[in-house]
Amino acid sequence: MIAKLAGLLDSADEGSAIIDVGGVGYQGCGAARTRLARPRAGEPVRLLIDTHVREDHIHLYGFLDRAEQDWFATLQSVQGVGARLALSILSTLGPSELLQAIAAQDKAALSRASGVGGKLALRLITELRDKAGDIALGAVAQVAGQAAGAGGSAADAISALVNLGYKRAEAFSAVATAARTLGPQASVEVLIRSGLQELSR
Repeated sequence: MIAKLAGLLDSADEGSAIIDVGGVGYQGCGAARTRLARPRAGEPVRLLIDTHVREDHIHLYGFLDRAEQDWFATLQSVQGVGARLALSILSTLGPSELLQAIAAQDKAALSRASGVGGKLALRLITELRDKAGDIALGAVAQVAGQAAGAGGSAADAISALVNLGYKRAEAFSAVATAARTLGPQASVEVLIRSGLQELSR
């Protein structure tokens, strides 16, 4: 089982890259975020690897960090999501954005990924809401996840901002940030006002 590759970038195209490790070339696929961070040919590269072994092939999938790799595996736990679709989702939403979209129940954000329709977006939200809490992706994402379960004033403030024309994920992030600053007892009006200030920055 290959878990990590560290070597020199030999060559790359839209969907994959070949990494030269001691004279042996390993071909791996990755999400757009990983592909965009690739160095130039001949420069050092280090990737975490998921090895998928099938009867007729072995595929290596490369990731910049543990968060992206964890999400790759977590997404595939949902029925109908394979490796390619998981990469498509991660190419559209980074790990923290994905956690935020699931916590905010933002079907529109998930549906931006190629191959994800409304039904699959809802399935992702339903099946991953609890699992998402197990993936640590930074303070803001954690606060967002906590706010999602709190309901009450935060939920009403998010709804109000969405009704004002903001995207659900944007409203969720703004209210989560405001709630972290103001505390759990903040009123809907105060959260809306603070959320608007966050959105105007």
